[in-house]
Amino acid sequence: MTRDIDITRIGAQGDGIGDDGMFVPLTLPGERVRVQPDGSRGELEEILAASADRITPPCPHFGECGGCALQHWSAEPYLAWKRDRVIEALSWEGLETEVLPTFASPPGSRRRLALHARAGKGGAVIGFKGRRSWKLTPIQVCTIANPRLVAALPALRALARPFLEHPKSAPTLHITLTRTGLDIDVTGVEAKSGGLSADARVRAAQAAQAADFARVSLAGEVIYGARQAVVTLGPANVVLPTGSFLQAVPQAEEAMAQFAVDAVSGAAKIADLYCGVGTFTFRLAQVGTVLAADSAAPAIAALKAAAGATPGLKTITAEARDLARRPVLSRELAKIDAVVFDPPRAGALEQAGEIARSKVSRVVGVSCNPATFARDAKVLCDAGFRLERVLPVDQFLWSPHVEMVGVFSR
Repeated sequence: MTRDIDITRIGAQGDGIGDDGMFVPLTLPGERVRVQPDGSRGELEEILAASADRITPPCPHFGECGGCALQHWSAEPYLAWKRDRVIEALSWEGLETEVLPTFASPPGSRRRLALHARAGKGGAVIGFKGRRSWKLTPIQVCTIANPRLVAALPALRALARPFLEHPKSAPTLHITLTRTGLDIDVTGVEAKSGGLSADARVRAAQAAQAADFARVSLAGEVIYGARQAVVTLGPANVVLPTGSFLQAVPQAEEAMAQFAVDAVSGAAKIADLYCGVGTFTFRLAQVGTVLAADSAAPAIAALKAAAGATPGLKTITAEARDLARRPVLSRELAKIDAVVFDPPRAGALEQAGEIARSKVSRVVGVSCNPATFARDAKVLCDAGFRLERVLPVDQFLWSPHVEMVGVFSR
């Protein structure tokens, strides 16, 4: 039986929430809608009164594809909602500060995609998982992706086909647009029965060669390499290790990095923790000497190689180190003027504790999770730091995710 409800707000996952607490995807605050209830959720049947902020979604796959949740919302309230998510997360920890307007990534800017592949009539189909479903939604276009990734979709379908030789394989193509072409790492291939056959590897390499891809790897093992996969990070050109982390949108990366660099201006010695391949490191090394640390040894090796080949940088000392199990201790930070840390979603609780116990006077925290950012910020603030300002960053356009950069000082 259908029900008519009023939508009052947008929840953390991007769904509208009704006045009765029901979650209804694809709705907006201020709308009256007719839904088909399914427990605590409702499937939208009809919009009885639309919000003035509702717009026509730019992607023909929106609503079926699970990749975007909020394409139907106009930019101003959408970006304000992302800012409000940061304010709310900070308030949970009793923190208040200046939260700047959200930096907006433009459409067509994503250089990284993870596309799922399944067997289809006459070959492979690729796309994203459907909304509230494990079923694959094949895509022909993608409004968030760089046009070069969209143009490569037919070639990516051809590449995916050899990885489907085993019926239990469910490949995912992790694609990165680099300066030297597409770099693709494939996961989800059945391994218990022997993995990918030699014949399938040859066919995959032939498809990669025909498409002029830079590199194709299988769970990190290179099976085709025409040239190195190179990205530019500030003044440095870095050869990416297979499967390594990289910010998804170059414009968002530049905004976050510039915000961090401005915050540590004047520091002679800087620690860049959870540094990856050097997203912030190389830019920071134009300000002062840098101590860089990350748990991924291949990323550290790539960072060191790029540092040695980049003129004009101040000294970079890089170390492979698990900062959750073995954080940089407060005594190791004794001669450090400023710290930048950019942990994974779980945050940096142990490392934040050591920073709190140090005498560092300036800290920049970068995060993709408002809740763990706020938790770690509380640790610093309880130790005498002041959270000066936060920049929300909409790197994952039309999704509920929000990133942020916060500046702390004693």
